Amino acid sequence: MQNNNENLNKFHMDGILKKLNEKNFDGMLVANFNNIYYLSNYLSTSFAFLIIKENPIIFVSGMDLENAKNTSTIDIEKFESFDKLVKFLKDENVKKLAIESDLTANVYEKFKDFDLEISNVIDLQRMIKSDDELNKIIKATDIAHKSLLELDVRDKYEKQWGEWKCSYELGYIMRSNGATVESFDTIFASGPISSLPHSTPRHAKLETPILVDYGCKYEGYCSDTTRTFLYTEKQEEISDIVLEAHDKAIAAVKSGVKACEVDKVARDIITEYGYGDKFIHTTGHSLGLDIHENPTVALRDKTTLENNMIITIEPGIYIEGEFGVRIEDMVLVDKKGKLVGNLPQIL
Repeated sequence: MQNNNENLNKFHMDGILKKLNEKNFDGMLVANFNNIYYLSNYLSTSFAFLIIKENPIIFVSGMDLENAKNTSTIDIEKFESFDKLVKFLKDENVKKLAIESDLTANVYEKFKDFDLEISNVIDLQRMIKSDDELNKIIKATDIAHKSLLELDVRDKYEKQWGEWKCSYELGYIMRSNGATVESFDTIFASGPISSLPHSTPRHAKLETPILVDYGCKYEGYCSDTTRTFLYTEKQEEISDIVLEAHDKAIAAVKSGVKACEVDKVARDIITEYGYGDKFIHTTGHSLGLDIHENPTVALRDKTTLENNMIITIEPGIYIEGEFGVRIEDMVLVDKKGKLVGNLPQIL
């Protein structure tokens, strides 16, 4: 397994180095945990600084040293001070230094001696998934889908379970089935609360409909799925519209199409039925090590979709004070969009 990780990390690192060299950077300072993991197989629990250059190295905290030694596919050193890290870079003749857009201000201040410039080179490379990454995402999806079926939401409604208890139980089942953690805090929204796209599970008995937005991580990679459990004719009527938008947006996904064009397909359908103002978020997003990555399937995102991108398609209609319906699936970009997983859209 370590050899496979080492080969994959080297492949990622070589791609990053090539792009940095093209822009005449002498190196890059990386502090984002998932970016470091992407390039080294080491996931920090404290703090770490990866220096990308011809011979990359990670400076890690003392409390993480053993973990880094056991998992990192590139060289590590114990972090001692910012002064020593700055001296190391100067000794390496680094002048023009790329940084991430989310580098904190206090860390930025420590490296002001260098010609600093924000670079999205890692973000751009992470948009295209390797076969190994895709396999992990598919495995996470399989675990999540199996777990929702095992939970049996309709049974829990009949037994008058609460939102919080269902959310907790679903997390437990996903871990039992091989997940390490949820991709994000599970959304279990029922009754009028389902009209809030991102609500927090309550200590209250399930009402109808029941919207479940959830996912899990497998070896660091996320899944993301939403299903809405329907109980009335009006809920089904709204769901039919959302499902049409969902299906036609997925049919529009293929390499060469812009993300905004896919969003427009879903949005136009919902608008035609008179609910355009009730579709209050983007149609989807990419995901991988993070639950939200680039590109976003949104009207303003003109990113051209490419093979081996993974995006979500998740149209929804939210009627304030009554209920909401969202249906979300993950789609692999290829010559045509390929649905990830086989969980029925209506349960």
